[in-house]
Amino acid sequence: MVTEHDQVRGVGAVACWGTVLVVLLPALVLHALDARFGAALALQCVVVAHSGAALARVLTDTTVRLVAFGFWLFSYVWLGLAPLAMLTTDSYPRGFLVDDRTAFTATAVVEAGLLAYSAGSALGALRAHRGSTVIEPVLARRVAPVRVLLLCGLTLVLAVVLVPRLGGVSTFFASRQAANEAGGAAGAGGSPGRALAAWGLSVPAFWALLALAHVPRLDRGDRLLRGLRRLLLPALLALNVVVNNPVSQPRFWAGTALLALVFAAPALRRPRVFRYAAAALMVTVLAVFPYSDYFRYDEREQVRVVSLAEQFTTNGDYDAYQQIQTGLSQVQEEGHTPSAALGPWVFFVPRAMWPDKPGDAGVLIARHAGYEFDNLSAPLWIESYLWAGTPAVVVVFALIGAVGRRIDRARERLRGRPGTLAALLVPAFAFYQLILLRGSLMAAMGPLVLLVLIPLCLSTAVSHRAPPAASEPTHRPTPRVPVPRRGPAATGPTARGSQERGGPPR
Repeated sequence: MVTEHDQVRGVGAVACWGTVLVVLLPALVLHALDARFGAALALQCVVVAHSGAALARVLTDTTVRLVAFGFWLFSYVWLGLAPLAMLTTDSYPRGFLVDDRTAFTATAVVEAGLLAYSAGSALGALRAHRGSTVIEPVLARRVAPVRVLLLCGLTLVLAVVLVPRLGGVSTFFASRQAANEAGGAAGAGGSPGRALAAWGLSVPAFWALLALAHVPRLDRGDRLLRGLRRLLLPALLALNVVVNNPVSQPRFWAGTALLALVFAAPALRRPRVFRYAAAALMVTVLAVFPYSDYFRYDEREQVRVVSLAEQFTTNGDYDAYQQIQTGLSQVQEEGHTPSAALGPWVFFVPRAMWPDKPGDAGVLIARHAGYEFDNLSAPLWIESYLWAGTPAVVVVFALIGAVGRRIDRARERLRGRPGTLAALLVPAFAFYQLILLRGSLMAAMGPLVLLVLIPLCLSTAVSHRAPPAASEPTHRPTPRVPVPRRGPAATGPTARGSQERGGPPR
């Protein structure tokens, strides 16, 4: 129960966080910039206020809402602060520029998605107290120790086989460019084959470490399990340092692996500790992330510390809003493509078997802009807009808002059960969500399938009927004692015992 004092303190916390996110940080971004006022910039201020206020509400909630935190963190930084700097200075990280009308439409599409997400989240919370017939049973599944040990052994075997094919251990600490080139030279089958081999090793290695660190204890003693954990944990930790480091892996995935390991800790399931960790993460995203691509290429430039506004307007990592603008320009010339909605769901079908298979949205947008480098993002806002316009954006974001709220509620309901998928899968999905939102979906679906399928195979279904708590008293029927008749005829042990104690027989 939330007391009146807690409610007042919550209002103060919301006001404090809201001031920081809606006023101070935007002012820091716009400091010393010559503002270029217009309709798009005015609407972008609404986007900043909406995403900042929603993020403040999540950070001050009485429960931990990891999925909502991941969504609003991306929306606030990549589609709130970054476009604010771009529209203010009319400066963008890539060369393709659009007119003011298209820029206003891009901002309107972003805000439509945010409004739909908020509405879907509110609808998802209406009946969340009753539980979900699909989400909660899945998240209640419990990790099976034997299956976790089998995955650990399989992962170590995969490492022995695949690491040499991907260029050896030293390649993983060189650069992403060197890792891709070494994988192709070692016969990994080109870029798609190298990516498949890398993800086939990285995701199982991550899950083996996370599941082994949180595997539940056995009912009949776990001396053997504890011994195997002590033996395997250092090996799996070293393997993850090799295959999931930010030098050779995309930073979004390396961040997902690290943050899932951190936020799966039992201490971070408490709201107060979660707020501290979330605040530290936001500072890291704003201050460290822009410089974390230092190891991307073999030829490295000298690190130059610049303002947030300059990072947002020159660094290609923040091209999400500009890609939305470019996608709108593509729709204006070519129209919508509803068939493209099938592409992410059939990503595993080879193009040789389906020549007309829809292409990657990021690649198509890059080709429309005339970029030589086509491995670019396609935020979910523009990808769903390419399918059927604003109605598709509203439907998609309302759906993920409702599902995300149900996932957060189910995790909170199962918070006291260790070793469940609610404790392990939700943190992993919450931060992988940044990859899904940044896009493209076709590039993100393969790792997502592994991210969800592996823990499902590691776990077993459990009964929803929870056992009684150990502190609850156990009620046993009181034995009925026969009451003897009164008078001289009352004989037997009861009467004699009463006479011996000096009392009349009863």
